[in-house]
Amino acid sequence: MKTAFVTGGSGFLGINLIRFLLRDGWDVVSFDREPFDYPERSLIRAIVGDIRDQKSLEDAILGSSVVVHCAAALPLNSEEEIYRVDIDGTRNVFEAAKRARVSRVVHISSTAVYGVPRTVNLAEDHELVGVGPYGKAKIAAEDIASSFRSEMPVTILRPKSFIGPERLGVFSLLFDWAATGHHFPIPGSGQNCYQYLDVEDLCVAIHLCMVAPASVANDTYNLGAREFGTFRGDFQAVLDEAGFGKKVRGMPVLPVIWGLRILDRLGLSPLYPWVYETAIKDSYVSITKAREKLGWEPMFSNKDALLKNFRWYLENRAQFTGQSGTTHRVPWKQGALGLAKVFFR
Repeated sequence: MKTAFVTGGSGFLGINLIRFLLRDGWDVVSFDREPFDYPERSLIRAIVGDIRDQKSLEDAILGSSVVVHCAAALPLNSEEEIYRVDIDGTRNVFEAAKRARVSRVVHISSTAVYGVPRTVNLAEDHELVGVGPYGKAKIAAEDIASSFRSEMPVTILRPKSFIGPERLGVFSLLFDWAATGHHFPIPGSGQNCYQYLDVEDLCVAIHLCMVAPASVANDTYNLGAREFGTFRGDFQAVLDEAGFGKKVRGMPVLPVIWGLRILDRLGLSPLYPWVYETAIKDSYVSITKAREKLGWEPMFSNKDALLKNFRWYLENRAQFTGQSGTTHRVPWKQGALGLAKVFFR
């Protein structure tokens, strides 16, 4: 029986991937420092553990055939936490995979490794420029992953920001303002083209890498929606779905960006630099390589993915009222932005 070992199995991507793999007949082991508290708990082997703990990781991974490394500390964590999890933890995962003689590893990276690019439709050979601890750690983690390609096939996937059921995090800001009948402010006109990715499309790509010939799997791929619109237009679709007649409101770029930079320094902003620095720019990557080599075809547009996520949010928002944190599973604190809601009724 084929067994998939999923780090970060309790997270947003983890649970969506585990559901996908169960439907495809895989045995699944989830390894996460948070308990696996989903209805699928009885269908998998769920291990509570930390990828920074080499010994427990090595014990847990034994018997697995493929590793999918989803676990990561996100940008709102401290610099030390990000480096220890995303760099040291990644090294531990690959060392454990090597010792367990797994057939391959799929490593989930991010298009954050491109920094704030000056051009668009980026191919996989574009220069890597990390912004902040998270971006730098993602590049270092890719270097670690690449160094193991002589030991086993290693896929590095660079998805755009992915959304869908179970996703909260930064998108909870938009969903909360839409659900409570507020206009939604953005920096600039919002006419820049911005690409996202549906989590189901991401899961399809991961699975293709898990079963592809070794020569295909042992490579790096960008992933993003094939159909995407402007920053303003795609967010407006969520406000329209909410039904309050509210609009996306463009704000002067320089005052907003400088204001967010100051709030970020003071610890009063829920947004980290890569988010607000790229929100005013065209931002999309080439997915030609994934389509041609993997045979991957994304099914969902930006609007499809955002609306699926928003509908899930409306159905489940009572569960996370009052919660906040630094992962995709919970809303991020709105900080000073929450006070601005009074001006956007």
